[in-house]
Amino acid sequence: MQPMILYKKLFDHFGLQHWWPGNSSFEIAVGAILTQQTAWTNVEMAIENLKNAKMLDTEKIASSDLKYLEELIRPSGFFRQKAGYLKNFCQQIIDNHDGSIEKLLGGELQSVRKELLAFRGIGPETADSILLYAGNYPTFVVDAYTIRICQRTGMFDSKKYDEVKAFFEEKVKLDAQVYNEFHALLVELGKNHCTSSNPKCENCPVNNGCQYPRRTVQSGSQSQR
Repeated sequence: MQPMILYKKLFDHFGLQHWWPGNSSFEIAVGAILTQQTAWTNVEMAIENLKNAKMLDTEKIASSDLKYLEELIRPSGFFRQKAGYLKNFCQQIIDNHDGSIEKLLGGELQSVRKELLAFRGIGPETADSILLYAGNYPTFVVDAYTIRICQRTGMFDSKKYDEVKAFFEEKVKLDAQVYNEFHALLVELGKNHCTSSNPKCENCPVNNGCQYPRRTVQSGSQSQR
């Protein structure tokens, strides 16, 4: 299955996803850091705590007491690590970009990506999420859902982030809006149908073009012989 065929099937089935939730570039970036290894519902609680405490601000997070910040973001899990990541992220913005995330996200794509990847606690997925959703850069975000769906559909067989990212950016035109929707649709498919165990293939919107149900049926038939 070609990526754009998959995109059309998912868009026709799930519709517009309106990702990423957030009222500002900074809030989106904070959410991208907090969502590491946790569900978005947990991140929402952490961000709500920051808002209620009037702490969703670069200066306030950078200068905050670490223990206090940890308690605010506790719902997101791994809160001690993430508090350190957030403080470092905000301090870097203050030191290098006058406290403005818009200035950080105002440069050339690869240059900004390189800078983000140098921040403690920010890996490729988080960096690309910030670039795409907060900065509107045409960079494809790869996550576990993407890799699983690629392998099961037979579209692309690799678990390496950079290889999967390069595959999509070669096959799909460099367009931030399309990348935004595509990633969100893959997440929706992964959550609702293409789950890691007991996938719901029967009602999957890409069932007809996916290799996984056929392989499963074949292996089941062989095991019964």
